[in-house]
Amino acid sequence: MSWNECPEAKTESAESQAQRTAVELIIRPRTRDLGGFEVRRALPSGKRPMVGPFIFFDQMGPSTFESGRGIDVRPHPHIGLATVTYLFEGAIMHRDSLGTELVIRPGDVNWMKAGRGIVHSERTPAEMRATAGHRLSGIQAWVALPLTEEQAEPDFIHYPKSSLPNFEHEGAYICLIAGSLFGRQSPVAVDWPTIYADIRLAADGILPVGTEYEERAVYIVDGELSLEGTTHAAGSMLILKPGADAEITAHGECHLMLLGGRKMDGPRHIWWNFVASDMTLMEQAKADWQADRFDAVPGEHERIPLPEK
Repeated sequence: MSWNECPEAKTESAESQAQRTAVELIIRPRTRDLGGFEVRRALPSGKRPMVGPFIFFDQMGPSTFESGRGIDVRPHPHIGLATVTYLFEGAIMHRDSLGTELVIRPGDVNWMKAGRGIVHSERTPAEMRATAGHRLSGIQAWVALPLTEEQAEPDFIHYPKSSLPNFEHEGAYICLIAGSLFGRQSPVAVDWPTIYADIRLAADGILPVGTEYEERAVYIVDGELSLEGTTHAAGSMLILKPGADAEITAHGECHLMLLGGRKMDGPRHIWWNFVASDMTLMEQAKADWQADRFDAVPGEHERIPLPEK
């Protein structure tokens, strides 16, 4: 997705809750309506710009569209990051400047590595757009690329749902998007140690969160959970303290995302759809998009202009 401005998320320091030992920070995203399509942005947050390599984290929807309506994200550029599109409902047609054209569906993973620069569009497929009451729901995340890959050649890999570990672990139903968890390993190729999992807990289900990864967060997609005696509702992102074990208990059925990884190899700048370790790379990307020097997306004849500020 292209960056859209959202109000700053609210944050709550763990120091305000005497009982908490595993939670460092609570982020409560603000919601923005993009014309019948809502997003909730948890990252970046003023107090926590990144969790491992994750520098952008939006919950999309759930939204219901009338016949003839859908999303139309015109071609836009990225540098210095990989976009990770993961759907719960609906479908998105992805087209990019590498010539990729395919539909992503629930449980699949689109891992698009921008490197030195890529352009893509995201639209509701025509056959779905013609259907009344079609829905869209999912997570759009960006992971920053390490310094060694920041200017790499762009790449795109599609991982169908059937290629990912989907398994049950003591009442937790898990799709492992990236990294390793409970003895399973995702085939998704990452450039930095990363954990990313879609987890659904049955009522009263318990999920232990270990310390294999340095930085970890739990985002509650739906339902409620408790951690160290405190209840947290859907839409909250819980940043866990490094080295602290945590145990999550579901209140009824609960849907969450586990994300994080090793702390990044330095800070990153983020502006519009660009991520960079060096502002000179950012300014060059701005100038290149303004001057139409990025590669075009085959079959697309429009694009999102560079923001004025």
